[in-house]
Amino acid sequence: MASAISANKAELLAIANSVATEKMIDKAIVIEAMEEAIQKSARNRYGAENDIRAKLDPRTGDLRLWRVVEVVEEVEDYFKQIDLKAAQKLEADAKLGDFIVDPLPPVDLGRIDAQSAKQVIFQKVRDAERERQYEEFKDRGGEIITGVIKSVEFGHVIVNLGRAEGVIRRDAQIPREAARVGERVRALILKVERQNRGPQIFLSRAHPEFMKKLFAQEVPEIYDGIIEIKAAARDPGSRAKIGVISHDSSIDPVGACVGMKGSRVQAVVQELQGEKIDIIPWSEDTATFVVNALQPATVSRVVIDEEESRIEVVVPDDQLSLAIGRRGQNVRLASQLTGSQIDIMTEAESSEKRQREFAERSKMFEEELDVDETLSQLLVAEGFSELEEVAYIDMAELAGIEGFDEELAEELQSRAQEALERREEAAREERRGLGVEDDLAEMPHLTEQMLVTLGKAGIKTLDDLADLATDELIARKRAEQRRRDGAAPRRSAREEDKGGVLGEYGLTEEQGNEIIMAARAHWFEDEEAPEAASEAGAADSGEAADADNPQ
Repeated sequence: MASAISANKAELLAIANSVATEKMIDKAIVIEAMEEAIQKSARNRYGAENDIRAKLDPRTGDLRLWRVVEVVEEVEDYFKQIDLKAAQKLEADAKLGDFIVDPLPPVDLGRIDAQSAKQVIFQKVRDAERERQYEEFKDRGGEIITGVIKSVEFGHVIVNLGRAEGVIRRDAQIPREAARVGERVRALILKVERQNRGPQIFLSRAHPEFMKKLFAQEVPEIYDGIIEIKAAARDPGSRAKIGVISHDSSIDPVGACVGMKGSRVQAVVQELQGEKIDIIPWSEDTATFVVNALQPATVSRVVIDEEESRIEVVVPDDQLSLAIGRRGQNVRLASQLTGSQIDIMTEAESSEKRQREFAERSKMFEEELDVDETLSQLLVAEGFSELEEVAYIDMAELAGIEGFDEELAEELQSRAQEALERREEAAREERRGLGVEDDLAEMPHLTEQMLVTLGKAGIKTLDDLADLATDELIARKRAEQRRRDGAAPRRSAREEDKGGVLGEYGLTEEQGNEIIMAARAHWFEDEEAPEAASEAGAADSGEAADADNPQ
């Protein structure tokens, strides 16, 4: 009998060691799972109402089984309680209210109990394995990992990573890349999420960061931090651009990335299924970087609108198709690389645009300032484009224009200010005609023209304005925001229309918050008014009572 018990002990420990080693989890977790399984089987044998505990010694394999009972004066629940006399037979110093241990003989697991115990152990081990996988991968986002393709399900590639599985979703794959079961594959760990069925490890081969990490593996200077990839943009499987800079003036960043006879860049190209990669020197000067980003096209001129984050690029007529690229690919990647919307136009188109703008501005000054054509054209030639610029520029600067004197400058400023007042009055009349309340005109940062825009959008009272969120009021159109984020410039007309009511006026978030809070101020005043009225009423009642009861 002793040898049989010894064999059982050895078998239990052997199983625990084997499972812990195979699943790479702590042996204590397996022992705990076994104890829980034995407890469950013992409850089935002795009754589920019992509070039964099991303890398996991890060194010797000895198994102890007992139930916990409370010492009471009169037993009501025979499964969980024991009287004092019986308790003192088990423990001589037992007292009322104590919880004592009542040893139980070991149980022989029947077929049903064994199956139940096995399920408990498997579940505990599976949970521990999932937690280990999550802990192992949770901080590895942004790393490149190698695995073996296990299966392809509904277009998503399942990758065996050794002790876990990852998935390359359809949109994270390189287009037209064949995934064959059993092949080795490298991918970027995008993110790791804890889910009920285990950790979900999302991989990508299409993300720009994957290409950057591949270059870091192939180019020692990037790994060492001597060369830095400042920006990257990809059209997966087709073409990519990266902007690189060297922190050591003696090392050419482009040459280092290309390698001897193109060996380094070709290694990356092969991994990306022949994706053509343009390596571009990065520059802090936006215009220079844009010129580089549009290679191989030649650029004649660059005009930057920092406020709108737009860049106008002029190219010779014969370079237009090259600058745009097939299906707009070259300019789209350049936009993503620079983080700005890039508009391409030819010399002829640029000249026509400048002439049109010159004529429009000249006409505006001629009509609004009541001056002749020559003077209005001179103002435009000097860089003036809006009435506000003329009205509020320093007098000395305006008088310093060739052919101007102080008297003329003063007259022009006076006329510009009068024109602005006329515009404001016209906008005020239009605003009132739309039914926009005068209270809105007292809000900070809002001009009469903005109020007209609000009125056309159906916002006519303080409550209408107060109900808006800041983004609903001042957010730029979504297409403009995407251009700021470096996304592809072409979007549907429906998307172009989505933005804040006053998005076209360039208000800041801080200004938007001030407007909204000012519009909501009357809400708080309305809440305070009843309190003040009730306090005043109480005071009046007190005074009346004093009057009725003179001392």
